[in-house]
Amino acid sequence: MQSQASAPIGRRRFLVQGSTLAAALTVVPRHVLGGGGGLGANAKLNLGFIGAGGRAMEDLKELTSENVVALCDVDWERAAETFQRYPGAARYRDFRVMLEKEKGLDAVVVATPDHIHAVATMAALKLGKPVYCEKPLTRTVHEARAVAAAAAAAKVATQMGNQGMAFEGNRLINEWIWDGAIGPVREAHVWSDRPTHRGKLPWWWAQGIERPTDTPSVPSTLDWDLWLGPAPWRPYHPAYVPFKWRGWWDFGSGGLGDMGIHNLAPVFSALKLGAPASVQASSTPVFKETVPIACTVHYQFPARGDLPPVQLHWYDGGILPPRPAELEEDRDLDPEDGILFVGDKGKMLVEGWGGERPRLIPESRNREYQRPPKTLPRSIGHHQEWVAACKTGSATRSNFGFAGPLTEAVLLGSLCVHYGGTKLYWDSANLKVTNEPDANKLLHYQYRPGWTL
Repeated sequence: MQSQASAPIGRRRFLVQGSTLAAALTVVPRHVLGGGGGLGANAKLNLGFIGAGGRAMEDLKELTSENVVALCDVDWERAAETFQRYPGAARYRDFRVMLEKEKGLDAVVVATPDHIHAVATMAALKLGKPVYCEKPLTRTVHEARAVAAAAAAAKVATQMGNQGMAFEGNRLINEWIWDGAIGPVREAHVWSDRPTHRGKLPWWWAQGIERPTDTPSVPSTLDWDLWLGPAPWRPYHPAYVPFKWRGWWDFGSGGLGDMGIHNLAPVFSALKLGAPASVQASSTPVFKETVPIACTVHYQFPARGDLPPVQLHWYDGGILPPRPAELEEDRDLDPEDGILFVGDKGKMLVEGWGGERPRLIPESRNREYQRPPKTLPRSIGHHQEWVAACKTGSATRSNFGFAGPLTEAVLLGSLCVHYGGTKLYWDSANLKVTNEPDANKLLHYQYRPGWTL
């Protein structure tokens, strides 16, 4: 089934509080799906995918237990493999048309570039559809707040695609820190080498460049207007698609938006962080159109109950934090991704992305530490958590109640870099920077006509 792109369809203050683990677990009423008593655990969801190539292909591999009934993508060449794999699924270019016509959808997966996340997710939530949305949840701070509010109002199953939240190591980090393994934590360092890879640039995508001046023809299989969606108009260029969009301010947020969502999530969860009080940054030269090649971002978080204030430091583009004295001479910091928790009584080093492999340092301390009982529920799989929540109302660990505040903080760091690194004081309750009024212009942008939250 094919659907032609139609004229844009319009879709239409909630304060997201701190991100404790309890807030990260939602209960979905059984009646939200399928009418009557809802779907049973053994029923299959009828899924609609917004985005069918690229990252969506990985999501599809994780959701083979369900029915794929509708596929939407603005680039039918990039989606061709998925279309062939699911010949019975209806095909669309415009997700608004898909959501309007496919009345039987039980849930929606959003796997598009970042600038489409909010408008697609909101359209689904307003129809009462559970949503799995890739990370970061949105492209702007304003969108993150709005999406989290809409999800809370809809009371449906949600999950953001930071798969590390399902890792065993991610849960061990929480349990060890809550056990007092390193005492109260007042400082944490988090890093990723994106967009470089072991010092090579460009690797994943280009940053720190100017907009191209040539205007090649749009590929016949790509609807460029729909690809842009709400973003400001610009001529097509292969410098943006596919995948390279991450380095452009209008579409993504570089290494911080990409891997910060993964690597900062264990810190937010274990330390029960909410909104920062301030953020300051430094970077390589900031370009009008693109994210700089490398940056550091410094967050200050206030005390939370009996938990002390926290200084949180982010590094990307190959920058690493100072080497901890406790690290053995024959071991190096993971050059790609990692976390270092600094407590009053010791340090925890986490190697890999998303909280994969935690250990106390030095190794002698790691060996002698008596592990606490495993008190957190173990994951059945990141995607499967969402599927089960859709069907039975069980918990998801990265639902939008957790993902919204996390995304807000990550994107506030990105905003600070974009603004030039000046220290910004953040009033979360009123969603504004208090000391630099012009910085508030970067909290959101004016959508193109026909696009709305």
